[in-house]
Amino acid sequence: MKTLVTADQIQRSIDALAAEIRRREAGRPLTVIAVMTGSIVFLADLVRKLDMPLRVGVIQARSYQGTERGSLAVNLDMLPEITDRDVLLVDDIFDTGHTLLEVISLLDERRPRSIRSAVLVLKKGKQQVALRPDYVGFEIPDVFVVGYGLDYNDAYRNLPYLAALEPQDIGDK
Repeated sequence: MKTLVTADQIQRSIDALAAEIRRREAGRPLTVIAVMTGSIVFLADLVRKLDMPLRVGVIQARSYQGTERGSLAVNLDMLPEITDRDVLLVDDIFDTGHTLLEVISLLDERRPRSIRSAVLVLKKGKQQVALRPDYVGFEIPDVFVVGYGLDYNDAYRNLPYLAALEPQDIGDK
């Protein structure tokens, strides 16, 4: 694996994202919704830096099998009430944009006051939708990335940094 972003760089970026979110939200209550499972590490570090009234909820969205994108499955069973609330949707990665666009559409049906989005990484050149996340930690090249919550077949989530898988790393994990 090749390290793309170190653990220290990730923490500095989260500090900057949290400061930007605090400024933009101006202390208003915020409902933070994490897209499971990849964003859980990012969520944990981010919400600890948001010194404002907040609630946390999760949804599950899955579109990858190994390194291949498949059909999107979304489970909203654990979504808290978001009607008339300001929502921050937190996800691990933004590549084509289809997942974030679909999840925002589903959340919008619940009539929140606002929805903003934060992603840890954005893959440059992969976007297929007009949407861009409101907050982006890092822009990375179009490589398969793992670590800091992101996985390959449920492996590598525990790495404290982001790494690109090399062809020899892809196999039976």
